[in-house]
Amino acid sequence: MPATVFERLAPTRGQVLKALDGSVRRPFWLDDAPPDSGFEPLRGRAQASLAIVGGGFLGLWSAILAKERDPGRDVVLLEARHIGHAASGRNGGFCEASLTHGDDNAAWRWPDEVAQLDAQGARNLAEFETTLQQRGIDCDFERSGLLEVAVEAHQDAQLRGRAGYLDAAAVRAELASPTYLSGVWDRDGTALLHPGKLVRGLARVAAELGVRMHEATAVDAVAEHGSAVRLRTAHGEVLARQVVLATNAYPSLLGRYRRHTIPIYDYALMTEPLDARRMAGLGWRHRQGVADLGNQFHYYRLTRDNRVLFGGFDAVYHFGSRLDAALEERASTYERLAGHFLSTFPQLEGVRFTHRWAGVIDTSSRLCAFYALAMRGRVAYAAGFTGLGVGATRFAANVLLDRLDGVDSERTRLRMTRELPMPFPPEPLRYAAVQAARWSLDRADRHGGRRNLYLRALRALGLGFDS
Repeated sequence: MPATVFERLAPTRGQVLKALDGSVRRPFWLDDAPPDSGFEPLRGRAQASLAIVGGGFLGLWSAILAKERDPGRDVVLLEARHIGHAASGRNGGFCEASLTHGDDNAAWRWPDEVAQLDAQGARNLAEFETTLQQRGIDCDFERSGLLEVAVEAHQDAQLRGRAGYLDAAAVRAELASPTYLSGVWDRDGTALLHPGKLVRGLARVAAELGVRMHEATAVDAVAEHGSAVRLRTAHGEVLARQVVLATNAYPSLLGRYRRHTIPIYDYALMTEPLDARRMAGLGWRHRQGVADLGNQFHYYRLTRDNRVLFGGFDAVYHFGSRLDAALEERASTYERLAGHFLSTFPQLEGVRFTHRWAGVIDTSSRLCAFYALAMRGRVAYAAGFTGLGVGATRFAANVLLDRLDGVDSERTRLRMTRELPMPFPPEPLRYAAVQAARWSLDRADRHGGRRNLYLRALRALGLGFDS
């Protein structure tokens, strides 16, 4: 089978192991963030106007926006572990304007709404930045854009003709890599940020606005209780008039939606800080986020202190939608990522990785979030962000609050927010389907981007899968 550029320019295994030696399996972002506030678990019975389940970006944005809409609304937030424990503290820190996993996905699914979706996404990102400024949240926000790079000839063909096309010399002048054949720099649609600092900042703002927050408080059941909704926990319960479920990749508390997402493990590495000499060897003066155009793609970016985060490629699904902290340790994936890093930047040989970690992506079959109401309009739910949650969760929180409050808005009129994706099949078909998709995507990357009959059939059915 044809080799990829990362195999053609592969380092030795000794170089890879040396780079990984001494790295710790912990998300860098949470190590580098301000201390957690340590909210007490819920004990006994509580009441609220609005209860939120989940202490990640979606839950925190829902809490803050609800209080901004109505400062007198009594809001309680329940988090099973600690604030930002899951995807919100483990992602790459790319905050995109896109709500739909890119214009191509939007044009395929909602061709009549592309302009509206673009406008809504741009507005959401602008309001996101404004909130950071107004609320004093320092999360290393940089509006540096996204550099998409072609590393194979068929990927270069995809970019030719696009506005802002950079040939090999021009793209390597932005960032020096022997793998680059061309690129396109979207300067406006992506910001970079520190997700650990963001989640801590959002938690601080929510608490200052009067949101009651409880960590180590897992909700194990949700049910109607007269005119309210009852949330049951191990040591108590909450009765609320309205509920937002923001549980990301964890099994939905609404059984009917448990097959609308699957948990996909994504992996990342973080280097030590690069000194001035190494930075000079890279260029990267404009500090863009970067993604290559493979079906199995990599994403990478600089931190404020010039570390390089390098993640992606492997997208691992475990039979039965298994979730387990033990699955975060995957030596073969970390070695593959480190090898691809050194293929991309051979001038960084000798640099060490300090952190390695994994997080779970709530993948939907349409590659972007969906929205639902339950229990006679008292419970609102969103999931399926498929890697775009850093920015899109703020938009989603507004959609859910509009729905709960009965607000007819531009957001709620979108087909994207009203339609549901196709659910994934039950096991064992689900596992077989995902593995077949991963095999087919890898094959396409090795054969000029040509997609086989299986991938074409999935597209015809409206089903997507992405690394």
